[in-house]
Amino acid sequence: MRATSDAPVRESELRSLEEILPPWVVILHNDDHNAMDHVVRALLLSIPELSLERAAEVMLTAHEHGQADVISCPLERAELYRDRLESHGLTATIRKA
Repeated sequence: MRATSDAPVRESELRSLEEILPPWVVILHNDDHNAMDHVVRALLLSIPELSLERAAEVMLTAHEHGQADVISCPLERAELYRDRLESHGLTATIRKA
């Protein structure tokens, strides 16, 4: 059996995790083709962490400013969310945070 340690996680260990999995931002871009309710629904279906209020806020920000940051997460999840949004006919990109 392996003994477990109750020692707190060191700050250097946390920094290592951020270096291994640096955050990326999913960006939703405005378009003239999709209705606002479709965009909110697509956000909710594509990104489970979003609440209805946050999805509506992201949609309005993209509508008014041309783009909106949706979520910050590790690269693989950001790529998944971007692909899901694009499968709903939306335009999305990712960038390093």
